[in-house]
Amino acid sequence: PHVRTTGGAFEDLVRELTMPIKVPAGLPALQAVIDEGNAVEILEKTTARTLRIALLNIMPMKETTEADFIRLLATSDEEIELTLMRLDTHTPKHASPEHMSNYYRGFNELKGEHFDGLIITGAPIEKIEYEEVTYWPELCTIFNWAKEHVTSTLFICWAAQAGLYQRFGIQKHLLPKKMFGIFPHTIARPGLPLFRGFDSTIYVPHSRHTELHREDIVACDRIELLSESDISGVYIMQEKETRDFFITGHSEYALYTLDGEYKRDVSKGLPIELPLNYYRDNDPANEPVNLWQHTARKLFGNWLKYYCK
Repeated sequence: PHVRTTGGAFEDLVRELTMPIKVPAGLPALQAVIDEGNAVEILEKTTARTLRIALLNIMPMKETTEADFIRLLATSDEEIELTLMRLDTHTPKHASPEHMSNYYRGFNELKGEHFDGLIITGAPIEKIEYEEVTYWPELCTIFNWAKEHVTSTLFICWAAQAGLYQRFGIQKHLLPKKMFGIFPHTIARPGLPLFRGFDSTIYVPHSRHTELHREDIVACDRIELLSESDISGVYIMQEKETRDFFITGHSEYALYTLDGEYKRDVSKGLPIELPLNYYRDNDPANEPVNLWQHTARKLFGNWLKYYCK
């Protein structure tokens, strides 16, 4: 179906800005977005202005990640057709074969097509060397394919590290403890279209065990550092002469994602600290404070409007 969704803290504003998004028929993640209280309008057809966006989803919990990105893409002011892409050389452990076959298309099936935008998600494999990842060869093929078949690519979290390593040889580094919470960031080029409508300080969720070193980024003359944090490090980088962005944080996260991660690790007896700047008064009995979702909507809306056309 084609859907139009609204909701959240900026419900009235979102109602004005939301445009259609086409997703695979019957996709359960769509119902999850509706169940959050978002209003949905079913449309019969798209128009000639429709942007074709592919989501290469390598996160284990497929439906959660699908909902995260549908929620953001559906609140842009662009009309979007979303294609869910899967790896041909990897079988997910946490998604049913029926879900993958019903709603996803393999890379080999899609590689002859062109897309206006591609989003490549992270994966919880950051402590593994890239070459030891079973699907690394196919992923490298997709990275190279995107240069010729995609107008603009977003590499998210682990994918950002992997993309910078594959293209420029930039290494990731293990952190002494998990970078976990909502962190303030500055913007190096506030006039860039990607940052239109942003405040001078923006907040972004991070949840990772590895990092990129700033000196490695600035030493590469093919990369521009666009946003960073004194605490969580580099955040957004752009490959010069392209429309490709490498994003180390999780702007797409829903309000309770970090809450779920924290309580999961606590229940397993794993060493985990409270996510920084997340719970009101730093008390996990309280509600999370929504510091980032308004900025996330602008980030994805600007990407679609200024870089995917």
